[in-house]
Amino acid sequence: MRDFHQPGRSAVMATNGMCATSHPLAAQAAVGILQQGGNAVDAAIAGAVILGLAEPQMTGIGGDCFALISPAGGDDVIAINGSGRAPAAADAAALRAEGHTTIPLQDARAVTIPGAIDAFCTMSENWGRLGLADSLAPAIRYMDEGVPVSPRVAWDWQESEPVLSGHGRTHFLNGGAIPKLGDTFALPGQAEVLRRVARDGRAAFYDGEVMEDMLATLTAGGGAHTAADFAATACTIGDPVGGTYKGRELLEHPPNGQGTLAILMLNILSQFDLASMDPFGAARTHIEAEAAKLAYDARNRFLADPDHMTRMDHLLSMEAAEKLAALIDPKRAMASATTISEAVHKDTIYITVVDRDRMVVSLIYSVFHGFGSGIASEKFGILFQNRGAGFSLQEGHPNELGGGKRPMHTIIPAIVRDQGRVTMPFGVMGGQYQINGHARVMTNMTDFGMDAQAALDAPRSFPEHGKLQLERGYGDKVRAELADLGHEIVTPDVPLGGAQSIVIHENGVLEGASDPRKDGCAIGY
Repeated sequence: MRDFHQPGRSAVMATNGMCATSHPLAAQAAVGILQQGGNAVDAAIAGAVILGLAEPQMTGIGGDCFALISPAGGDDVIAINGSGRAPAAADAAALRAEGHTTIPLQDARAVTIPGAIDAFCTMSENWGRLGLADSLAPAIRYMDEGVPVSPRVAWDWQESEPVLSGHGRTHFLNGGAIPKLGDTFALPGQAEVLRRVARDGRAAFYDGEVMEDMLATLTAGGGAHTAADFAATACTIGDPVGGTYKGRELLEHPPNGQGTLAILMLNILSQFDLASMDPFGAARTHIEAEAAKLAYDARNRFLADPDHMTRMDHLLSMEAAEKLAALIDPKRAMASATTISEAVHKDTIYITVVDRDRMVVSLIYSVFHGFGSGIASEKFGILFQNRGAGFSLQEGHPNELGGGKRPMHTIIPAIVRDQGRVTMPFGVMGGQYQINGHARVMTNMTDFGMDAQAALDAPRSFPEHGKLQLERGYGDKVRAELADLGHEIVTPDVPLGGAQSIVIHENGVLEGASDPRKDGCAIGY
């Protein structure tokens, strides 16, 4: 329990249903759907789509999503991959011939086909109760009327505005000016898109006028996209991947997301007695940083579209984790195991919903970098992600850009099961930090006995660009001790990610936690 003398927030407790996400209006709308008789899928779609307006630099209908769903009445978990694919004509060799070693970020060639809308339509049809029109109604209203710009979003807008270009500046600035705290921001063009999707389903997005608007913008920017690429977009449904950390089962979305590496990192950490360490001390922080270096090195070597991966069993193997753990010197920082700066960004939203029947949704939804590619369609203002920047241009790499392939993704939803029972959906935003973030939340709760809110509030660290980032919550003594171990210490300008979770207690009580690094909250009823 937190010290009530200190600033902080209490967990939210409820019994009928709950949503935790990074903006209050989205959380409130999701709970409103539950109160109308909708289930967790209906509510998660409602909240997620609103976030494309409330946090437009983070996500939107031109982006991708991944979801884990545990249907009511059981503890099974289903994985939905709503990430789009590269155009069939995408060509890594052509980019290499132009002298590129990485895919340009603000470029139509970094845009993969948006997959989220297809996933939302599929989720609503297969597992929803009310139907897509009811789920989209709150977002349509808000996109027409606008929402006030909240504090964290106003700060992020200032940081990300330079990437906007062309129609992106028309639709995502207010008359050319960056929206300020408290200004109202609307996306009426996207409201119209959602009205059509509510009426006609996925065809309204991937065919006809909306598709033609997107396609015209991308081809004008040098993209190889075609109408056939949009028509072929389809989410995939499968099983999660799982690992066990000290008796607790962590379920992650399988590749092309990086959740497998969160399991690898926890397997490495399981070789050390973290529970005997100070949770905010140098020893725990050092071991975690070294494990992260090794896990991210494995990610960069092996993670790709699952149809092109050959080392999945290796990544989940405890034997591999033991060998990697043996490389860690508790008394000295290793040189960076890899350049883990690939796919750096801080822009994503996460939403989790649990309903009265205990259906659980853990969903993450993103346009990748802040405002994605910075490119938006002319008529409807659909902002395109730049997920193609997650591809490698290294010839022969399993994640090499190729036609019809899905790129490596950083966004990863998670669910914890204890003794076979689903007990906590959670997610950690923050781009590539998410592997480290999942491991930290699990160890905070499992090794150090923190409740969910304390586990999210706690200070974070992350090795990046050969430096160890420490949030300001770390004291000078710990910083000095880590420097003595060979770490170059920096304080990041931006806090490390954000997170949300809902704990499902055995007595049926729901406990929602929401990261203070974002503007969001948990709301229950």
